Amino acid sequence: MNAISTLPLARTSKAAGSAGSVSAASEKGKGATRKLARHAATLRYEDLPPELVALTKRCVLDTLGVTIGASGMADEGRIAFEYVNDLGGKPESTLLGFGGKAPAAWAVFVNGGLGHMLDYDDVAAGHVSIATIPVAFALAEKNGGISGRDLITAVACGTDIMMRIDNAIPIPEWTAAEGWFATQLLGFISGAATAGKVLGLNEAEMENALGIGFNQISGTRQMAVGASTHMRSMQAGFSGQGAVMSALLAQRGMIGSKDFLEGQYGLFKTYVRAANPDWEALVGGLGKRYPLLEHHAFKVWPACNFTRPTNTATLQLRREHNLRPDDVESITIIGGHANTQQLSEPIERKRRPRIAIDGKFSIPFTTAVMMAKGNVTLRDYTDEGLRDPQVLAMADRVSYRPVAGNEKRLTFPTVEIRTRDGRVLRCQPEKLQGNVDNPVDQELLDLKFRDCMSFAARPISETNMNRAMALIADLENVADAVEIIRLLSPA
Repeated sequence: MNAISTLPLARTSKAAGSAGSVSAASEKGKGATRKLARHAATLRYEDLPPELVALTKRCVLDTLGVTIGASGMADEGRIAFEYVNDLGGKPESTLLGFGGKAPAAWAVFVNGGLGHMLDYDDVAAGHVSIATIPVAFALAEKNGGISGRDLITAVACGTDIMMRIDNAIPIPEWTAAEGWFATQLLGFISGAATAGKVLGLNEAEMENALGIGFNQISGTRQMAVGASTHMRSMQAGFSGQGAVMSALLAQRGMIGSKDFLEGQYGLFKTYVRAANPDWEALVGGLGKRYPLLEHHAFKVWPACNFTRPTNTATLQLRREHNLRPDDVESITIIGGHANTQQLSEPIERKRRPRIAIDGKFSIPFTTAVMMAKGNVTLRDYTDEGLRDPQVLAMADRVSYRPVAGNEKRLTFPTVEIRTRDGRVLRCQPEKLQGNVDNPVDQELLDLKFRDCMSFAARPISETNMNRAMALIADLENVADAVEIIRLLSPA
């Protein structure tokens, strides 16, 4: 129970190095951008290991479910849909959950945004699937179809590039330290690779697409602090829209920024200020090693990734000690990743989230839900769930205590429960359900998909949903993967 583990993608510190070592590292980085472009342009379905094909299919199911489910639950989803719907334009790609079509880039603006609005989407390098899968389907529709194998390859291409860039960053907790959201910052590039793959761009065109994506990158964590904001949800909406535009412009001959990874004002030096990135992690073993298989995780609860350790520990203590809500005098969250503290303070606001996304980014509230109910579900973040008196009473008993010392920052937090009869119970989880070392089974993912689909803005028939699930399960043999979108589109 007390073993120490790290969240997906946590890193250990690396020495800054001397000027000579930085120069040597720069030599290693020469041609990195072109190498990734070549990898993206030439990657074939036959190059993908079977386990990556299987994981990609599960990611498609999971991503379509959380995206469509958000259409009926998230106010910001309705706002984005109405805005794009009013714009009109060429009907190229489906607006998931709502129905109707829009130009491909605008469809991805809505669909990519929807993908994160439930905060139930998978995790790795931020949220890798929502940065790639909505892009792939939208451009496939625009182009008139795509085989299941080509769709899998396009998504695998984008996710591989996103994972490699993220893994090359040597700064511990870099998104918190440098103030970025990885999904949006890296999504412009990974999405452009996915889009370019769907369009069949050659190596030079792919390099241009990635460079055009780089010129648009953005997405600071300021959107996650201060007053309530919907912008946290729109990360992959902005990056996906930009990615589609990047690939389409490159296809027409637009020339993008060169050497944007290794350049003087490139990604590492300008945005994450890493003078000595891990070039081997970035370009080593291209086409042979796929880091997504090492770091991917599905969510079993619809809230921020950094609520998963506290949910796990709280549920474990609840079950092992047969705790009831009335047994609890106090709950203290101790230490953990830097984001644990960010999601726990200021304590009064975190105990009383105003909107769903605030609740999903609150450890005190989400921990209170888990302790009060023994589970955390989509309904706990509805207006009624946010006002649940039992949950709010429990939230008033939840507090946070930091632990001094940088060596503690990358570990899972400890949950300490004091009971009314004087016991002090502690748990620091060993594993998180959904991670590669503790995977979820297909049955759970199917149930999650069906639950999400039940919240769609416009209902999808049971028959169509079952047919779509069957196609996704056999995606590598599907002649036209766009049939999945047709089945999941409102009549």
